[in-house]
Amino acid sequence: MTTSNKSPRLSIHNTRASMGNLAARLVNDEITHLVKSKGRARIMMACAPSQDDYFEALVPLARQQPEIWKKVTVFHMDDYVGLSADQPQSFRFYLRSHFLDHVEVAEFHPLGADAASPEEEARRYGEMLTAEPIDIISMGIGENGHIAFNDPPVADFNDSQAVKVVEMDAVCRQQQVNDGCFPNIDAVPRHALSVTLPVFASAGLLCCIAPTERKAAAVRDTLTAPVGTECPATLLRTHPRSTLLVDEPAASLLSPEVRKAFSCSCQH
Repeated sequence: MTTSNKSPRLSIHNTRASMGNLAARLVNDEITHLVKSKGRARIMMACAPSQDDYFEALVPLARQQPEIWKKVTVFHMDDYVGLSADQPQSFRFYLRSHFLDHVEVAEFHPLGADAASPEEEARRYGEMLTAEPIDIISMGIGENGHIAFNDPPVADFNDSQAVKVVEMDAVCRQQQVNDGCFPNIDAVPRHALSVTLPVFASAGLLCCIAPTERKAAAVRDTLTAPVGTECPATLLRTHPRSTLLVDEPAASLLSPEVRKAFSCSCQH
């Protein structure tokens, strides 16, 4: 396979399992390197059904080296305003059930989306998040091209806040229904707490996992649209260490030229 110097490095897989396995190996190897070289690591993790295959592969890898992962501090990047941590739709619930209940880490810092003042919680979490660099972010892309809950109407590449309260757009809210997390759009909260784009831009490594045909247009735009808020995921093209892992359905709108331009062997 041709290896490209472009960002993001693109890795297309025949199955979601293969995609998740490679994403897990990339993150686990980077974590291992960081902990062995500087004694600890800080990672932010996305929470959504698109990340299921990645977490399924990462848990056994992490459990093979518990002394490494006990030196890792975990953050998450967004959650619905008003939902408590024990509600199944909550992203804190997702991260615990898919990863933290199975792997011991140094610390997990939950984003308190049910705090009395979401604005104050955004300020508090932002200060904690930016106190030191984030080494790795494992993330997805929304159907509208968002990363975290930075939908096009609220995304800002130069945001002055690290975390903010946002109103989700209709495409984003419908995606939550399409993912099977809510029965209908009226049940989806209208507001969320979200880490902002500059946090992604300053992270040491971005590992983006975006499967299924429903992500095909967003994946195409990530690689071909002008870099900007119309498709916030175009931020991946500005980051020197970003990798985009997709399955064939998600890559279905990519031309042969685009595949060749971004594809990489992703061996390390």
